[in-house]
Amino acid sequence: MLATDLDLVFALEQRAYPFPWTREIFTDCLQAGFPGWVLTDGGGIYGYCMLSYGAGEAHLLNLCIEPDSQGKGLGAIFLDWIIQTASGFPAEVIFLEVRPSNPAAISLYESRGFNQIGLRPGYYRAGGIREDAIVMALQLL
Repeated sequence: MLATDLDLVFALEQRAYPFPWTREIFTDCLQAGFPGWVLTDGGGIYGYCMLSYGAGEAHLLNLCIEPDSQGKGLGAIFLDWIIQTASGFPAEVIFLEVRPSNPAAISLYESRGFNQIGLRPGYYRAGGIREDAIVMALQLL
C-alpha cells in the first residue's frame, strides 16, 4: 500500500464498515512504516490490509475485502498470503481484534487456525455505545 492508494483504500473502507478508520489513521500507519498491501487486478482495489510487527509478533490491524467481492474466497486467499508474509518478518504469532457482530470474519479467522485468547470490553465504536473486541491469535512457529 502506497500513499497514492489511499483515496481508493479510504473509499473502500467507508463502503465496507459502518465505523470506518479515518484517512489519517491510514496515513499515520504508512508514515510509521507499518506494512500495508492492496489486493488489486491493476485497475481497482478489491481489498487491503495493514499490519504492524515487532518483537516476534505481528498484529493484523485491518483486513478488508470489497463488499461486492466478499464470499468469493478472496479474503481466505489474502489472509493465507498475510500469514505466510508475517512468518517471514519473522513473527512467531499474529494477533488481531474482531467484532463479535462480524461472524463471517470470525469464521474466516478460525478456519485459518486463529483462536480466541481474550476480550477487550468496549473496544470498538458502535453508534452511541461501544462494542467488545474478540482478541484472536495464531501461532506461526
